[in-house]
Amino acid sequence: MHTVTPLSPDGFADRLDGLSLLLAETVAGGASVGFLAPFDRRAAARWWRDRAPAVADGGLLVWVAEGPAGVMGTVSLALGGKANGRHRAEVVKLMVRPDARGRGLARTLLATAERAAALAGITLLTLDTETGSAADRLYRAAGWTPYGLVPGYATDPFGTLQDCTFFYKRIS
Repeated sequence: MHTVTPLSPDGFADRLDGLSLLLAETVAGGASVGFLAPFDRRAAARWWRDRAPAVADGGLLVWVAEGPAGVMGTVSLALGGKANGRHRAEVVKLMVRPDARGRGLARTLLATAERAAALAGITLLTLDTETGSAADRLYRAAGWTPYGLVPGYATDPFGTLQDCTFFYKRIS
């Protein structure tokens, strides 16, 4: 059983080690989440620490799923910062540790972010992911609408160009 918790700035700081391990394992496993291999825990910790100001000012909302082995997954919402975009947010860095996959944890984290967005008055969510990936299938199954595919948009961790599908979901 996993507990999903929203992180305060202090809670975020307390979970940096677990978040760093999760990110490093995700990249090592080949997920296209914005980083190139080799990517170790030190680099992952640096990336997460750089997010701390956004967490502190409320521009980035972060949740973790924890179990007996620590942080097993995470999802974040990057809130729209422009005056004409405060109704929208981007789902970023939905990740689940390899040994916790296939049990619905990613779906639970995504639903958590969607509910939180609705409670915050956000009516539109966006995201992008590697076309044909497990994440692509998850978003389609969860009712997200694809609105475009960009060939060769980003590389996977090993430098191979991958197509990317962009999605949106209206939240009520």
